[in-house]
Amino acid sequence: MEWTRGHTIGHGSTATVSIAISRSGDSYAVKSAYLSKSEFLQRKQKILSSLNSPFVVEYIGYDITRHNNTIMFDLIMEYVRNGTLVDVIHKCGGRLDESMIIHYTRQIVQGLEYLHSTGIAHCDIKGRNILIGEDGLKISDFGCAKRITNLVEGTRDDREASIGGTPAFMAPEVAKGEEQGFPADIWALGCTIIEMATGGSPWPNLSHPSSLLYRIVLSEELPEFPAFLSDKAKDFLSKCLRRDPKQRWTAEQLVKHPFLEELSNAKELTDDTACSPTSILDQGIWSFIDESETSYYRSQTDGTLNSPNRRFKQLSMSSGLMVNWNTEDSWITVRNGEDNNIRPVQ
Repeated sequence: MEWTRGHTIGHGSTATVSIAISRSGDSYAVKSAYLSKSEFLQRKQKILSSLNSPFVVEYIGYDITRHNNTIMFDLIMEYVRNGTLVDVIHKCGGRLDESMIIHYTRQIVQGLEYLHSTGIAHCDIKGRNILIGEDGLKISDFGCAKRITNLVEGTRDDREASIGGTPAFMAPEVAKGEEQGFPADIWALGCTIIEMATGGSPWPNLSHPSSLLYRIVLSEELPEFPAFLSDKAKDFLSKCLRRDPKQRWTAEQLVKHPFLEELSNAKELTDDTACSPTSILDQGIWSFIDESETSYYRSQTDGTLNSPNRRFKQLSMSSGLMVNWNTEDSWITVRNGEDNNIRPVQ
């Protein structure tokens, strides 16, 4: 396909996303990285090119081009115009009502059912990795995805393989550095439902990364279920958020759960109820483009990464962000224009 690179709509530590315009005038999203540093993007290309589902962002192709005298690897995907699930949550007052949660959860589960049936674990399910298309949602950002070699248990046989994702959505076995497979996606699904219901983290009282990992790894606690959810919704969450990965339901089981049978009674998501953004500037579609493309490694000699600080250091180093989690030297203070609260941001 012949295409022209348009304006940039997102930046990350290792990649940039731009609009791509084909000769016929169609718009696509092209994610680009220096060819010499594009291993993660090439891995994503191999996985995306093997997938075909209405619940997964569509793969268009890839290209190697010269841009500003630099050779680039370009991954071309469909352009999903309506932002992410997080954008929808923010535009709907900070949380979704249960009918909308049902609507989106069923599609995420159908997407996971498809991915798992093809042997792919996404490994970073969360609201920012769910794009909202005109014909439904699309699971996106396969930077942490991997092929599963043990399809019966849904885990890799190679326990030394890299694991990664977003800490607040990590299952206990992932945070421990033990394994990451289909059950980890189900845990993250439960966390994403809480995100839809509250507009925030599944662990809202834990802002320090080390405290977060200690809670996930060492306690027997679960994320708190939002009180306003129905009994069916809470039962659905209980099937996702089980600390023992072998006790979690599969996507194939969850798609038949009574909670999702309520879909026929869920309100239609029209343009008004979906709180659609009005422009690219509103969407923040690609603000997360490298957020999930981080991984940490379990050393053959060290075994499990027992120190949360160490795990987060490796996460930040592999993403190109040199952050000292023990000090505030690398943090700046900004003022939020809406409520004038002072908030630290990285």
